[in-house]
Amino acid sequence: MDSHGDMGLLGEHFDPSLVGRTREDGYESRSGSDNIEGASGEDQDAGDYQRPRKKYNRHTANQIQELESFFKECPHPDEKQRSELSRRLGLESKQIKFWFQNRRTQMKTQLERHENAILRQENDKLRAENELLKQNMSDPICNNCGGPAVPVPVSYEQQQLRIENARLKDELGRVCALANKFLGRPLASSASPVPPFGSTTKFDLAVGRDGYGNLGHTDNTLPMGLDSNGGVMMPLMKPIGNAVGNEVPFDRSMFVDLALAAMDELIKIAQVESPIWIKSLDGGREVLNHEEYMRTFPPCIGMKPSNFVTEATRESGVVLANSLDLVETLMDVNGWVEMFPGLIARAATIDIVSSGMGGTKSGALQMIHAEFQVISPFVPVRQVKFLRLCKQLAEGVWAVADVSVDGNLENLNAQTPVTCRRLPSGCIIQDMNNGCCKVTWVEHSEYDESAVHRLYRHILNSGMGFGAQRWIAALQRHYECMAMLLSPTILGEDQTVLNLGGKKSMLKLARRMVDSFCSGVCASTLHNWGNLVVESVSEDVRILTRKIINEPGEPDGIVLSVSTSVWLPVSQQRLFDFLRDEQSRSQWDILSNGGILQEMVQIPKGQGHWNTVSVLRSTAVDANASDNMLILQETWNDASGSLVVYAPVDVQSVSVVMNGGDSTYVALLPSGFVILPGNSFSNGEPNNCNGNPAKRDCDGNSGGGSFLTVGFQILASNLPSAKLTVESIKTVHKLISCTMQRIKTAFN
Repeated sequence: MDSHGDMGLLGEHFDPSLVGRTREDGYESRSGSDNIEGASGEDQDAGDYQRPRKKYNRHTANQIQELESFFKECPHPDEKQRSELSRRLGLESKQIKFWFQNRRTQMKTQLERHENAILRQENDKLRAENELLKQNMSDPICNNCGGPAVPVPVSYEQQQLRIENARLKDELGRVCALANKFLGRPLASSASPVPPFGSTTKFDLAVGRDGYGNLGHTDNTLPMGLDSNGGVMMPLMKPIGNAVGNEVPFDRSMFVDLALAAMDELIKIAQVESPIWIKSLDGGREVLNHEEYMRTFPPCIGMKPSNFVTEATRESGVVLANSLDLVETLMDVNGWVEMFPGLIARAATIDIVSSGMGGTKSGALQMIHAEFQVISPFVPVRQVKFLRLCKQLAEGVWAVADVSVDGNLENLNAQTPVTCRRLPSGCIIQDMNNGCCKVTWVEHSEYDESAVHRLYRHILNSGMGFGAQRWIAALQRHYECMAMLLSPTILGEDQTVLNLGGKKSMLKLARRMVDSFCSGVCASTLHNWGNLVVESVSEDVRILTRKIINEPGEPDGIVLSVSTSVWLPVSQQRLFDFLRDEQSRSQWDILSNGGILQEMVQIPKGQGHWNTVSVLRSTAVDANASDNMLILQETWNDASGSLVVYAPVDVQSVSVVMNGGDSTYVALLPSGFVILPGNSFSNGEPNNCNGNPAKRDCDGNSGGGSFLTVGFQILASNLPSAKLTVESIKTVHKLISCTMQRIKTAFN
């Protein structure tokens, strides 16, 4: 130990003789930095004779490195995360907790020093300009002749520099005002603080503040693109590759203002006691009171076009995930698409305006292009470009707000007319004590109703097509599936257990099957479908075609997709049970050859038996290649709708996938059914049963109808260069007509 260094630390009261006596007594000597604060060296050394002092252990370099790395990802670890760090680093949980508190305080202090440095620079510049103005305003005297001084002429370049300087100052003030909205407090002393949002909202923590009121910004640059070089603004918009449209010079301030207005509106209308929500006629859903809404909120994306109609719903539900995991997934466009099969055809991030602050997604702002779909040929795919803003409202409370930008950017994609606008929508996520979170979802859109078949206009108006109930149901199914992945799956009579890798591969294959089926029904851009118009085919039947050449997971040749939708006076549950039951399959499946299907493998995706991925084998004696072909099937059923999708696969491919192999190259041609609940409407007209329970078509109640969509994909030719014939089209049309007739007959 360096005694001179100790003397400097302990002060003038340090007695060198005490060092030797301390060592002779057997106590460990330490540097003065470990002494108790506020006590002199003499007092502390004297205390060493009475009792041994506590031995202090400093963090190792490896421990500090691990803590710093974790701090960048999560500056506010919960108790479970602290326990994991404690176990991994060999530290006590309290040490971990105190370290993170001290680190947050340190970062806050660094940010304040950084801001103070900027303010000092600005103050010095203003003081210098003020002195210069005072000199110019005074009456200068010439030193040579004593008369008035001749003013120095200002060149054109100097005038332009002064004009540019004034413009930059104005832009700096505007950006500072925008940054205030994210920070929740002024960035400069001249800026006034902006309240987070209206006083009526419950959540009053601004973007960038954590649950302790600390700023969450951790790096050396300021939010919203401001750095320390005299307030120079860095580019906020970072194109990351755009699959839809070309790069466009965006007005960043307009995006920020629009996203903040949408967030403000979402928070207010998501509150339970909000007066703008009323119960629907059936009493089961909440719908928007448009008159109250128009009185409360000004239109943030312009007035509604005359040919547009409005749909707005709100729904709440409990999800098996915490708020941080859900927020991370919602802000990752690929994870977002994965969560909502059948709802999102495809999506891509066009630009990232802000990636968040403090290592979190709070303050993240993105522009996204997405295609939303109702699985029916009667409802066109909605292509929407919108902003998505994420904000932490309080500890364990987050909000994710979306708002369309199509109406504000006329030249964003001039080739595609705007047929749908997404008004402020999104969700409020709040953690619960049991590890789950409560999600309140708001969906609010305006769309061109003339493009929708009249049979489905009632569904969209009621919110059953794109409404909040459907988003919540899909969200709950996704996280139930994630939870069920960890449970063992037993195969067949030999009690063989399917491992985690095998289940993931099977679910991935089933997901691709469902996506391909939805694309063939909705004609989304996920696949390059072309529309066929045949005079002999009813206009209610959509026929699509595409050529496939050397595409993984697709058979080479010409594929036909045929689909249609009808209303049936049968309840959703009853129709789903009929289509899913292996025993009744032969009543509608023409290709089953009259045999009964046997379930060989069942991978549960939820608590109920209806949400599964299955592998089926036909027991038909006369079925060709029945020993070599199996059927992969996925089903789900909830209040928002039902789905049964299946595709033939060969035994060898299924065996490879169940063992965890790659499912990318397994060829699929899916077919299936989608059921949406509906009231007693047939072809858009009420179906009056007169309360007659003996009339089976009414399914025992006046509201037991449902909308059924049927879709088939057939390989018309295995040669991509071949031409389609009228006979092949008629064959596919006959297939779907016979299937629909068999289903109707089963309920007569």
